[in-house]
Amino acid sequence: MSTTAAHGPGYTLGQMALYMLKLGTVGFGGPVALVGYMRRDLVERRGWITEADYREGLALAQMMPGPLAAQLGIYLGFVHYRLLGATVAGLAFVLPSFLMVVALGWAYAHFGGLSWMQAVFYGVGAAVVGIIAMSAYKLTTKTLGTDRLLWAVFLTLAVVTIATESEIAWLFIAGGVVNWLRRSPPRWLTHGGLNALVVTQAPAHAGVFSGLDLPLLGQIGLFFTKAGAFVFGSGLAIVPFLYGGVVTGHHWLNDKQFVDAVAVAMITPGPVVITVGFIGYLVAGLAGACVAALGTFLPCYLFTVLPAPYFKKYGRLPAVKAFVDGITAAAVGAITGSVVVIARRSVIDWPTALIALVTVLLLWRFRKLPEPVIVVAAGLIGVVLYPLLHLHAG
Repeated sequence: MSTTAAHGPGYTLGQMALYMLKLGTVGFGGPVALVGYMRRDLVERRGWITEADYREGLALAQMMPGPLAAQLGIYLGFVHYRLLGATVAGLAFVLPSFLMVVALGWAYAHFGGLSWMQAVFYGVGAAVVGIIAMSAYKLTTKTLGTDRLLWAVFLTLAVVTIATESEIAWLFIAGGVVNWLRRSPPRWLTHGGLNALVVTQAPAHAGVFSGLDLPLLGQIGLFFTKAGAFVFGSGLAIVPFLYGGVVTGHHWLNDKQFVDAVAVAMITPGPVVITVGFIGYLVAGLAGACVAALGTFLPCYLFTVLPAPYFKKYGRLPAVKAFVDGITAAAVGAITGSVVVIARRSVIDWPTALIALVTVLLLWRFRKLPEPVIVVAAGLIGVVLYPLLHLHAG
């Protein structure tokens, strides 16, 4: 267990920024895998962050709307370097994948679609399931222990996530409340600042680029701010939300373009919701990409840094610790359930099932095997297998 919290940071802000840049550049597997990487690298290997700080950050990220991995990264930057650290860590984490999806958006717009994407995603999607499954297993074994109530919360959220294919925010809060009432009977019921923030919507920020289509940029900014303000946890909920607005509501993209956008998010590193940059680019070019990304990530930034001081100040109290542990159990349950949901979409035949299984076995046997190596290999396998299977099926 690290003691950096008691004696000051054992790293510089520049080192944290470089780590977040690297994670944003090569961190594949979606939010479940990314939060697992942060724990492995920053808590276990480097000792920059304590286990307690990590758990508080995971619980806060799960409580608040917005992309889970990005919020956790922002919180971990806040731990020792406060607002500046949160800002630097968040930007460093999001920037690489944003630049990648903008580049892919440019290529998509100029060269007519991404026909090769299906073949790559055929392999990568299956490998991602294996990566997420291993991350969920590690999180489960590290956070639940033998507490029967926490296991009950975990199983409830896993089943609900699988059954509804979405994340129900109030159940996370309920998990924290139940554990709080069990472990530490309430003595400060009037302290409701954190819960009040859960239902607060960040203001919309329309585009301010002169000489451009400001009404369109305003619509983009408003829509994606809503997406960032109401999507919880692993990012599963953002896909139907985006589809309803982007395809059905505003008719900015057609069905094929939207599916390609989701595929881009899955095969690029960093947070899955960075697909908003790709969508924004297709709708209104570079300005659209910037406004969409700003609209999505600004609420999650505010929802992290505003309550963070309260978590730091009151996080060691028994009542708060019990609440955090309950929410953490709920978060890990939802994450585990999301493995099944994602597997339904990505494991579609015996080759993809084999890729997912081999991924799990490789990560189990070779603990230090870099995940990007598996992702690249799976993509190459997809490029080879998918056309053969597709032609055979045809």
